[in-house]
Amino acid sequence: MNDPVPTDMAVAAQIRIAARQGIPIVVIHRGDNNSGVLFLKINRLDGTAQVMTQVRVNDELFWAPVKSAASMTEPEADAYLERQASTDPDAWLIEIEDRQGRIWFPGRVLAE
Repeated sequence: MNDPVPTDMAVAAQIRIAARQGIPIVVIHRGDNNSGVLFLKINRLDGTAQVMTQVRVNDELFWAPVKSAASMTEPEADAYLERQASTDPDAWLIEIEDRQGRIWFPGRVLAE
């Protein structure tokens, strides 16, 4: 089994990959460099966003929505992320601005 890539390196790589396609990814809160869990705010630039959390099952990476609804308002998403940062300082909070709602990070999406 391969050791996982440190979180800071994985985030930096995805920021560069998305930037080449003109998609901004911003680190809202920097967590633990080696093992912080990722929360992604996918900002669709229409006042709505979806927040996804990183889940590992049997060493496979998945993304799961934090809410059963497909999207939430931007203020709801921001409030959720603020709560995560206050309860888990090791978590990484990432905002992706993508009208298409793409995740830009490796891993399959769990059914909503």
